[in-house]
Amino acid sequence: MSERVRETARPPRKQIAPERRAEVGRGRRTRTRARIIAAAFDVLGDEQGLHARAEDVAEKASVTRATFYNHFAGMTELREALSVELTHNFLEAVTATISVLPDARDRSALAVRFYLRRAAADRRWAWSMINLSATGLIFGAETFGEAERTLREGVREGVFPHVSVPLGRDLLLGTTLAAMGSIVRGNLSENYPEEVAGAILFALGVAREDADTRARAPLPALAHTD
Repeated sequence: MSERVRETARPPRKQIAPERRAEVGRGRRTRTRARIIAAAFDVLGDEQGLHARAEDVAEKASVTRATFYNHFAGMTELREALSVELTHNFLEAVTATISVLPDARDRSALAVRFYLRRAAADRRWAWSMINLSATGLIFGAETFGEAERTLREGVREGVFPHVSVPLGRDLLLGTTLAAMGSIVRGNLSENYPEEVAGAILFALGVAREDADTRARAPLPALAHTD
């Protein structure tokens, strides 16, 4: 059979519609981005992960440095994406649970306890939160903003009488972050989250006995969110 006949007999190459090609490309890009974020969690979820570099994450994700930068402008952008990935659903559940409480003192105490108990139960998550917070907003922009909103409500309602909103926010978030570090580094009492929550309320101007009582109120189950 001649070359000309063989070429003619060869079945036509199947054409892929441009829309389908674009869909495949988007799916591949989404999967690669997710792999990079998962690798960042592995790297930053370690006690030594504070100084993680783009190269460390790329190697863990088995992608090239160029591929990393095709998805993220740098570690700052990746850290923020990871903080959303790690905190968004948890923050939604915490917010849904505490939002039914009318008093900002109770909402603040419960939020602190939920975050610290999550840290005690999941060290990799805790180390990720600690390492991410060291170079950006504490616990990420969403949690940072929610904490500030709660403090603003408490100051406006007069239940946090002796602090400004920025100072109260920093007391709440900074103390919780420091306590999270203590939890993952040492053996502390089971009630340490309650002790921390009570101390924070006291620092915010709540009377000592009242602060301790609110910090030791029964801990409700986290709400389920979609």
